[in-house]
Amino acid sequence: MTFERSIFIWEVNLLRKKTMKHSAIAAGVILSTLGFSGAAHAEDDAFITALKAGKPLLNLRLRHEEVDSDGAAEDAQALTLRTRLGYQSGTLHGFDVLGEFEDTRIVGKVDNFAPHMAGYPVIADPEVTELNRAAVRYTGSDALDGLVATYGRQRIIYDNARFVGNVGWRQDEQTFDGAKLDYGTGDFSFSTAYLTQVNGITPKFDANVSNTLFNASWAGAPGGSLTAYGYLLETDNVPDSDNDTYGLRYAGAFDLDAVKLLLTLEGARQEVEAGDTDYVFAEVGVEMAGVTVKVAQEVLGSDDGLVAFQTPLATKHAFNGWADQFLVTPADGLKDSFVSVGTKLAGFKLAAVYHDFQAEEGSSDYGTETNLLVARPIGKHYVVGLKYADYSADDFGSDTQKLWAWAELKL
Repeated sequence: MTFERSIFIWEVNLLRKKTMKHSAIAAGVILSTLGFSGAAHAEDDAFITALKAGKPLLNLRLRHEEVDSDGAAEDAQALTLRTRLGYQSGTLHGFDVLGEFEDTRIVGKVDNFAPHMAGYPVIADPEVTELNRAAVRYTGSDALDGLVATYGRQRIIYDNARFVGNVGWRQDEQTFDGAKLDYGTGDFSFSTAYLTQVNGITPKFDANVSNTLFNASWAGAPGGSLTAYGYLLETDNVPDSDNDTYGLRYAGAFDLDAVKLLLTLEGARQEVEAGDTDYVFAEVGVEMAGVTVKVAQEVLGSDDGLVAFQTPLATKHAFNGWADQFLVTPADGLKDSFVSVGTKLAGFKLAAVYHDFQAEEGSSDYGTETNLLVARPIGKHYVVGLKYADYSADDFGSDTQKLWAWAELKL
């Protein structure tokens, strides 16, 4: 071997050693950034620890629904099984991730309902398989303590879900694509979100949007909390779809010896292209010996019968009767006066509600409705229940009765 060739081989080997050393240093920096450590082979690195600290997500709900409506020739029936399966990781440097799939299937060919079959009343639980939630979340610490930032497909519920909710009663819940920022310190909390897509309870309600949400709450108000909000909604590529709502809500409770007094007051203003409308809610209740009684009135206003106050992102089933006659507010508005009674007995949750519906504009009596509920948790993970709604129509809609029976498992 010549001297020149020996020098060349020595230089190549030296270059290889330097390259391997630099690569090892770079790899070490990357791994240490992710939380990996070679200190002890028996110990898990931070990434594996975060995975192990995560938890599986599982929810199964089997439900039978019957609908008898004078507005349809046939009675509807649906037996559906909703399955949610997902995983939420532990925290790594303040970050965690969540992914969840959702599937709704018809069971035993019990599928006599619209839109699955024509000529029947609607039951809004179509067969669907979808990505229900997929998000990354950052939880701040030290100087950023109290800050939580979430990006992706997520569940958002503000206050009592009257304006923004997940419509959790339906098998395919409503979720949102976008970014959400929450901050809380002491009695003050603030949340804002920018949404680009609404994933509705059926494909019909999916929409590309440009929505900005604000919600700020102060828990130091006498007896309860005071919340101010603004929900600025716009559906992409739909002319004149702007819907801007600004409101103020108070919810409180006062202990008076053996009786607890409950009070909720709320008012909002909505601006759309066709006109401006108001929302007013007032509720007074008492809680005594395990029984809660409430008397309330909710008014969704009308602008001279041309346009009415709407809540497009709300959990609407929870309001204005479970028969779902007023998912869209009539043009003459809606005045819902109702009384509710609730208690727990031998482990059962019992509730009864009576509604009287009238037009806010004009003198129409829309109708009345009775709602009944009995539900019972079994251990930590199971719930069974029965629910009934009976709407008696006067000047709006058709007489409608609905009955649900369900069993649910949740981990």
